[in-house]
Amino acid sequence: MTLVFAAIAVLVLGASCQPFVIRFMSSHGAVDVPNERSSHRSVTPRGGGLAVVLAGAVGLALLPGTRLVPLLAILGFGLLGLVEDLRGVPVLARLVAQLVMGAGLGWLLVVGAGAHHGPSMAVGAGLPVAAGLGAIVVVAGWLAGYVNAFNFMDGLNGIAGAHATVAGAAFAMIGWVQRMPLLSASGLVIAAAALSFLPWNAGRARIFLGDVGSYGLGAALAAVAGYAVLHGVAVEAVAAPLAVGLVDTGWTLLRRIRSGECWYQAHRTHVYQRLTDSGASHSQVAFGTAGLAALLALLGLVALGPSLPARLAADAVAVALLAGYLRAPGWLCRRSDSST
Repeated sequence: MTLVFAAIAVLVLGASCQPFVIRFMSSHGAVDVPNERSSHRSVTPRGGGLAVVLAGAVGLALLPGTRLVPLLAILGFGLLGLVEDLRGVPVLARLVAQLVMGAGLGWLLVVGAGAHHGPSMAVGAGLPVAAGLGAIVVVAGWLAGYVNAFNFMDGLNGIAGAHATVAGAAFAMIGWVQRMPLLSASGLVIAAAALSFLPWNAGRARIFLGDVGSYGLGAALAAVAGYAVLHGVAVEAVAAPLAVGLVDTGWTLLRRIRSGECWYQAHRTHVYQRLTDSGASHSQVAFGTAGLAALLALLGLVALGPSLPARLAADAVAVALLAGYLRAPGWLCRRSDSST
């Protein structure tokens, strides 16, 4: 009942705070003005993720037991995003801050995993110092990398909120199957926080998530994913709900580098953006890709079972679906050309 109460409280708090956030952000000039890279056509306040982050933090704090890592992740990265939304932060300073926070969270995760598995796995005990430090570096890189990937995917009405809802629900399901209460509870709270934003952003957006929301939600999801892997959950099950954003961002980055483009400049050539350019609406792309993420999450659950052939088959289907997603803009363009 405590978990249900926390999820309901998160939904109500996140949704009801948005009118105050809209006024606050608008009065401080935190608005997005459309330009050639935009997918919107009117001036819209950003920073709606402030309510999402606060609601998620309250929900995590209400839960029994320790939820320190996802709580620190959503608050720390959310604060950095809020400063970016209100005042701007230089790219290098932003990256350094992300890596420093990621290293701190990585240390907590690695030490916590060592304590869970026993003294023989604890950093500073049976695990060599170099291996422990290497694990922390990997987790820090993962946190910073996924936060930015999630931020890059926040370019259409409803897409970030829908994907975070699916991913949080998937982690809640994984935690339930694996009997990991921290994972299931944290995933449910993240899903509820993200869901609270959709009425304000899906369809006609009255406010955007902003960096405060994309950083906060991205960091919380990355921290929960890191916790799951370090505690022995199959990598496919953990990666599956996040795979659409990771593959879209990675493929787009690789394609831009290979074509000689300035890869770090802002653009609108992600797969999901090209889908809207091909004629699909924001809602079709946002909820279509979220549906794909949900299907991948279900395929990822197969990896939690004992059958290796079933696991390999599910992995193959997931790869085929992701490959189809990457090819979808080209298919839509050819279909449009053939019909004219």
